[in-house]
Amino acid sequence: MYLEERNRQPFSIQAELEEQHRIILDKRNSLEKRLRAFTFIVDSEVGDTPLIRAKNTERELNVRQIYLKFEGGNPTGTQKDRIAFAQAEDALRRGFEGLSLATCGNYGSACALAAKYAALRCVIFIPASYHTKRMIEMEQLGAEIIRVEGDYEGAVVASQQYAAKNELYDANPGGDNTPLQLKAYSQIAHEIYDELRDAPKIMAVPVSNGTVLTGIYQGFQSLYRRGKTSRIPLMVAGSAAKKNPIVQAYLQKLANYQDLAPQLIKETEVNEPLINWHSFDGEDTLRAIRDSNGWARGLSDKKMLDLTKVLKDKEGLHVLPAATAGLAALINPPRTEALQQDRFVVLLTSRKQ
Repeated sequence: MYLEERNRQPFSIQAELEEQHRIILDKRNSLEKRLRAFTFIVDSEVGDTPLIRAKNTERELNVRQIYLKFEGGNPTGTQKDRIAFAQAEDALRRGFEGLSLATCGNYGSACALAAKYAALRCVIFIPASYHTKRMIEMEQLGAEIIRVEGDYEGAVVASQQYAAKNELYDANPGGDNTPLQLKAYSQIAHEIYDELRDAPKIMAVPVSNGTVLTGIYQGFQSLYRRGKTSRIPLMVAGSAAKKNPIVQAYLQKLANYQDLAPQLIKETEVNEPLINWHSFDGEDTLRAIRDSNGWARGLSDKKMLDLTKVLKDKEGLHVLPAATAGLAALINPPRTEALQQDRFVVLLTSRKQ
């Protein structure tokens, strides 16, 4: 027994992941065995991100019981890993040889990593005018980059067409895989429940397409229906001022979601992860905000930059400015009593790379 213990190799997470990856790469293995290996990787790497009581930020902002759900704990540093790995697993199970998607940055890195682990081809469409710092990372992970003229929404269409023509898995928002994306994001609600043992009064989320907020809302709905929580939180959305159609529809009290005029959307380095003229899950997200009695706010670049500094100085968290949009919206409620003593959770969607 002593010799066995002495000769046993120390446990290595990296070695274990590499072993599971080798199983996936070897297509002589059964699909069931390869899927088990991929599930091992997902369970080890994705989700279960930290929920942090931000006491220093509370003092700075004069709001009690702010909890920060830090999605920077995912492997590529954003919540996008959740849907990227879910879709890669779905593609592997259904026999696809690869993924096709459009991105402006973070989602591409997440899908490139997920595809690498799943031994899938990954084709990423990026608008020619966008200069994402993560393109080198995507290429290092084995992704194929295709630059297309036009905006992000146009890149999505080009990617969808490419997927259909080449029989690749369409990993874009707004398609048949939307329920899978929402289910992946709903897990955030379950993780928050596991920590707090109830739903917070308010759940604040940065919003672009709206898929993250909608998925979290559906997660809390499920927990409430099952009697796990005593309430469903007020859903609060933050995005770039006058550059997100969900927030604009809410602020203008429109009966339904409406697209914005594309020519009015101006990108900056700060607001790029948030802006669009068309939100693929816009109608569902707008309904989630209203049905939960929440609110939405449009935010300046300066406001997001200021909060980035607060989180860095007070909590030691390095996040992209756009990741603070939910926090900025939370502290600007339509009625002051909304922030009376209770528990509030803010989703921080990314770490600074």
